[in-house]
Amino acid sequence: MNNPFFNISDKNKDKLLKNLEANTINFKKNISILSNFKNENIIGIVVNGSVQIIRTDYNGNKNIIEELQKNSLFGTVFSHINDEYDIVTKEDSQIIIIEYDRIFEFDSTNPYYNQFIKNLLQITTNQIHNNNQRIQILTKKSIRNKLLEYFKIVSKKQGSRNIYLPFNFSDLADYLAVDRSAMSRELKNLKDEGFIEVKGKKITLLFSNQ
Repeated sequence: MNNPFFNISDKNKDKLLKNLEANTINFKKNISILSNFKNENIIGIVVNGSVQIIRTDYNGNKNIIEELQKNSLFGTVFSHINDEYDIVTKEDSQIIIIEYDRIFEFDSTNPYYNQFIKNLLQITTNQIHNNNQRIQILTKKSIRNKLLEYFKIVSKKQGSRNIYLPFNFSDLADYLAVDRSAMSRELKNLKDEGFIEVKGKKITLLFSNQ
């Protein structure tokens, strides 16, 4: 389950967002979301589009920490956000913004509020699981092993040996924290050695992903 409004009717969803004083905002591509708010202690829900949590180190190098799609959550509570991090729209996106403190000022006896909290907890658990998988990938020492581990994880999520990358190869290199040119060479090696087939953003696994 990855929907913060799961098991909540549209009518009750509208009531919930009104009581939480939520704002639904449209952002253009490549906009820093946090820079639009004085209070950074917020929860964001991606309604449409996609956003990336990006870390920039002291040398100016950027790494993609998370790629967030529809219904994903972000904010200081759900993501490790500090001065080195930013949340940027990958494409034109619609985001629901809720001040974190408002959630706990609401009437906790309301049934659809309780369902909303349950949904948030479930999504948070899922995101922790995804972050642990990311750590699992990054602990691999070689680019080849990082790629193969990433492909196996995505294959299991999508339930197929034919997987579709959620981002382009440049972003994939940032996500894996590797040099793009070196990654491209390794992808070619994996293809030449019969481990994978590559067609655009579609990757077909020719090895066991167990």
